[in-house]
Amino acid sequence: MIELSHIEKRFGDAVILKDISIRIPEGSVTALVGPSGGGKSTLLRCINLLEIPTAGMIRLGEEKLSFAPGQKTGWQAIQKIRRQTGMVFQNFQLFPHQTTIENVMEGLVTVLRWPKEKARERAMELLTKVGMAHKADAWPSTLSGGQQQRVAIARALAPSPRVLLCDEPTSALDPELSAEVVDVLGRLAREGTTMVMATHDLRLASKIANDVVFLEAGSVVETGSARNIFTAPERERTKRFISTINAAHTYDI
Repeated sequence: MIELSHIEKRFGDAVILKDISIRIPEGSVTALVGPSGGGKSTLLRCINLLEIPTAGMIRLGEEKLSFAPGQKTGWQAIQKIRRQTGMVFQNFQLFPHQTTIENVMEGLVTVLRWPKEKARERAMELLTKVGMAHKADAWPSTLSGGQQQRVAIARALAPSPRVLLCDEPTSALDPELSAEVVDVLGRLAREGTTMVMATHDLRLASKIANDVVFLEAGSVVETGSARNIFTAPERERTKRFISTINAAHTYDI
């Protein structure tokens, strides 16, 4: 279970997140959707403490951490939360000087101190899972965007995190390459991987997510099942947002 309670995030006088409280069940996929600037990526980065909340509480598994203005958060406490998460970034963030398999092995060897052979076995297992075993010795610069993102997903999964966080995982890709990543994330969802994704891609959200959180101006407008949010939202603002998207696309839900 992931629980966020009364999360607030400020940058100076600007309030980016306002009193956010949500629960994310183990084994579920939750999509954070809404207009640009609504706070989706900031909220996602608060879960693994790449952004430290100004106030509120985060519970991830057995670990619980509270925040207050002016209160310093200890590094060890941050690491206890962060090590339970894997992060997939919008622009892949692969190390250009390492091969595909070395990218996936890096955290296991450097952070977790695994022996190289054990890390290599784990990396190959994950590259096989995302359909990239045949590119194990390739350099990132030789891979397509979709291939790079699949490697990034394997790297995020390497330490067996409790939750996989995806920040706009398809937004840097054209529709064909995006489909590769949607397929991989869909398979992970069917296997019971707990995921939280910030996305503008409502096709991705509608196909994969169990639950949806609609954010605007740093506040939660509406939450519910993916089916209800995309077919019968309750709030007028959510209806307008969904209808605007559906005017251009048809989504399979």
